[in-house]
Amino acid sequence: MAAPIFRSFSWGRWSGTLNLSVFLPLGLRKAHSGPQGLLAAQKARGLFKDFFPETGTKIELPELFDRGTASFPQTIYCGFDPTADSLHVGHLLALLGLFHLQRAGHNVIALVGGATARLGDPSGRTKEREALETERVRANARALRLGLEALAANHQQLFTDGRSWGSFTVLDNSAWYQKQHLVDFLAAVGGHFRMGTLLSRQSVQLRLKSAEGMSLAEFFYQVLQAYDFYYLFQRYGCRVQLGGSDQLGNIMSGYEFINKLTGEDVFGITVPLITSTTGAKLGKSAGNAVWLNRDKTSPFELYQFFVRQPDDSQTDLYQFLKLHSSFFYGHMYRMITEGGVSINHRQVTNPESVLVVGQHILKNGLSLLKIGKRNFYIIKWLQL
Repeated sequence: MAAPIFRSFSWGRWSGTLNLSVFLPLGLRKAHSGPQGLLAAQKARGLFKDFFPETGTKIELPELFDRGTASFPQTIYCGFDPTADSLHVGHLLALLGLFHLQRAGHNVIALVGGATARLGDPSGRTKEREALETERVRANARALRLGLEALAANHQQLFTDGRSWGSFTVLDNSAWYQKQHLVDFLAAVGGHFRMGTLLSRQSVQLRLKSAEGMSLAEFFYQVLQAYDFYYLFQRYGCRVQLGGSDQLGNIMSGYEFINKLTGEDVFGITVPLITSTTGAKLGKSAGNAVWLNRDKTSPFELYQFFVRQPDDSQTDLYQFLKLHSSFFYGHMYRMITEGGVSINHRQVTNPESVLVVGQHILKNGLSLLKIGKRNFYIIKWLQL
């Protein structure tokens, strides 16, 4: 019989109420991600926000996913521009979306924008992004690729459940743009875009009305993102693009471009934006990034980011926990309801129970958590 495993860690400020399900370790958190109703389930949980186009296509998006992943796995991509050398909390929901789809048997692509990062995405921005030197972008792209591959490996290790998963591939769009010549590219691609349509995008309108205006480089960004979608559609059969809700205009450009060239329908899925307490988009340029890299943001600091959100803000703790439950929902709750969890040797069966000082938390600020037969955790509450 294997010896029990003991681990210890410190927890944050005690607030008086805490859902017990947050204690379950990642290795025991397995989400329900079957093909039937996948999109509807994640939209209900708040992970997916909008689908495009919702109607008017030969095959509608839910049907594309619900026909059975064994015979009809789909390919979905999401872009990550290397404007910094690490992913941050603003990327979190897009990553969760990719992981959900991968676990449901679909193939996902994380596209590093080694080329597009040099232009700067104007979506959700009030002014132009500071230009990055070529070598800096390349270094950031290498770091981002390593970060994405590490996250994918950790996800595979912690969530493997015996089912057949889709693949997780990391690509860099500089691989195809560095082979393009400007005039040849414009001659082949430019004629398929209409200026009126490009100018009508909300991200473009907001910038054109600002005092700073908009550069040609930024304006051209949506054309390159549309071409990325087309390239992945042609080479990898990718029919779905995933992105933040501020990416809807760029996704629409990709849909229109592919539909004109091929007559085929492609789709977009957006996830909510995680914003600061002032409603600002999180990121390096905004100076409010919370990194998904322990060398830049410690795990405790990451936890504190969620805890410190005021209750009346759009980034309150309830919202964040609801979105994390999109990742961990399923086995996480069953472990509690089926009696697999105890605190201080007392079995707990209600995931919504409130922790009580003196019962769940001892007077010395410690809790002994047991999950399953041999996973033990000693929790030290920093403040009571």
